[in-house]
Amino acid sequence: MREKLIYGTGVFAAALLVYNLYVMLMNLPDEAAQGAVYRIIFFHVPAAWSFMIGALAAMVASILFLVRKDFKYDAFAAATTEVILVFGAINLITGMIWARYAWGIWWAWDARLTSMLISWLMYGGYLMLREALDEPTQRARFAAVLSILTFPGVIVTWNAIKWWRTQHPGPVLSIQGNKNGMDADMQNTLYLNFLAILLFTGILIAVRMRQEILRRELDGLRREAHSI
Repeated sequence: MREKLIYGTGVFAAALLVYNLYVMLMNLPDEAAQGAVYRIIFFHVPAAWSFMIGALAAMVASILFLVRKDFKYDAFAAATTEVILVFGAINLITGMIWARYAWGIWWAWDARLTSMLISWLMYGGYLMLREALDEPTQRARFAAVLSILTFPGVIVTWNAIKWWRTQHPGPVLSIQGNKNGMDADMQNTLYLNFLAILLFTGILIAVRMRQEILRRELDGLRREAHSI
């Protein structure tokens, strides 16, 4: 049943992504100021949102592990962090490509860009910490604390364009309070593509969590074998 749900969700997400690509490339016009390159936003922003939602989920799972000492929460936090690192990288890379066309440079030490990079590196450090510790309980506890301490950086990233005057554009979506920003059809496509990417994120987390649980079971069997 679990596999069927994953496959079914994957088929739906893929079909939705294909539909969204058709709308982006064939139906939506070029943006008045930026031309065709603005279409990066349909992947740049959803990747960032998936990263942030996953970071929130990993923090909640880490808190639950510290409270309940149930390793399934640790497995979920680890799986989620691995997956969101991919989407964080997509956000950073697409942002650099977009910046090259919009600003004439690949990178600027802008508040949002810098805070996003720091958050991404911190979550990469989370995975490095897990690899450095062999004892399962210690590894899960230290990793949970690091995940909790890292999440405030995500909040800073989300609010950076509101808190500081930055080179990065300010809010352009109506849900962010800008009623005269992005065209309604473009916004709808952005939200639909976010749904597709969020579904792929969930699928990858489910698969990776199962692998993490199996890995822990194998580690337990190895320790039992060595103790005999």
